[in-house]
Amino acid sequence: MHFSVRSFYIISIMEEELIGNCLVAQSGGPTAVINASVAGVVSEALNHPCIEEVYGGMNGVLGILKEEIMDLAEESQQNIRGLRYTPASALGTCRFKLKKDQEYERILEVFEAHNIRYFFYCGGNDSQDTADKISKLAQSKNYALRVIGVPKTIDNDLVTTDHCPGYGSVVKYVSTIVRETALDHEAMGQHDLVSIVEVMGRNAGWIAAGTTLAKSKENPDDAPHLIYLPELPFSKEKFLDDVQRVLKKNRYCLVVVGEGLIDKDGNYVANSTDSQDAFGHQQLGGIGDFLANYIESNLAVKARSSKLGTGQRAATHCSSKTDNDEAFMAGQAAVRAAVEGETDKMVILVRAEGDTYECETGLAHLSEIANGVKEIPSDWIAEDGVSMTAKFIKYCQPLIQGEVEVPYENGLPAYVRLSKRRIRKVLDPYNFE
Repeated sequence: MHFSVRSFYIISIMEEELIGNCLVAQSGGPTAVINASVAGVVSEALNHPCIEEVYGGMNGVLGILKEEIMDLAEESQQNIRGLRYTPASALGTCRFKLKKDQEYERILEVFEAHNIRYFFYCGGNDSQDTADKISKLAQSKNYALRVIGVPKTIDNDLVTTDHCPGYGSVVKYVSTIVRETALDHEAMGQHDLVSIVEVMGRNAGWIAAGTTLAKSKENPDDAPHLIYLPELPFSKEKFLDDVQRVLKKNRYCLVVVGEGLIDKDGNYVANSTDSQDAFGHQQLGGIGDFLANYIESNLAVKARSSKLGTGQRAATHCSSKTDNDEAFMAGQAAVRAAVEGETDKMVILVRAEGDTYECETGLAHLSEIANGVKEIPSDWIAEDGVSMTAKFIKYCQPLIQGEVEVPYENGLPAYVRLSKRRIRKVLDPYNFE
């Protein structure tokens, strides 16, 4: 078998023990359990003598460009354990897209300056693409670096993995909100109340679909009565018919809609602005208000909307223990994979076959994940287009099980904040042009 010199070099460094420091960073929108993954990385990294120092990149690649690196080994064990129940991104995050060659070169320069040999990037589609490109550059420069992605997204749209850390917790939270809101509306409605709950989900409706778990087994007519997903083209005429059908039977109609709802031409039904983020994604929001106004303009009923916003990705107080444990496990698995010689991979969650839910980790190539989108299978959506099948419920139900124990102080959750002790900079400041 023929190997190029470069291929032989890569294989050789993977077979040898690689001694140096590790760096973990977070990117994109936070989740209720992304810090659990960082806790998993840190706790596992401390078990391996080949990893000399454990660092955290502040605000993702943006902080790495600025050489803003914290010493995670200096954090108290109490703080590291506290990450298991603390929301947001404890290391800081960003939506900064590396576009220029000199930006990638700068990342590698920072890695070399601090002997970073292991890089763990917690993020979604775009983050894994960034990690893949950093790794490829290191290989082209013959710099020994092992890069492992740690999956993160409430949207649950990363390909190759059964599900994503963060998804189970957001479903648990939004389903709880839907169930509580339904009780309020049941007390007040007189067959004249329509409520629209807008949830996140740009290109896939996993979060909206998950609210079907709010229904009780005893009463299939419980809310949510209607669920609208980005996977299916939205018809305003059908929407009115659906709402009227529900109101004839129920005192109120509770609708859950994903923010990325599209029409038959593939255009967003509503968006709050024409602006885009660094990755070219259009800023969404406003579908709930749009549908509520449409209802009141066409039907003689009251309509209101609620947008759960960032609260749905930050609600650790109502998060899933299963999700939290799996996020921690993913962080641990990333370190073990890198120490064993793997690189250019992302940790994936693999569901075991059988009636009892079990989950283990595997690996997939970063190039397979980058910029892909996993949509809900068509046979998991009922024929009416506004409800989910038993297959989806079987898939989703195990992911919300268990409660995370959050300590309270003076009646409120007592979350931790890292001390973020920075290591000394050794490079010249980076010039952002």
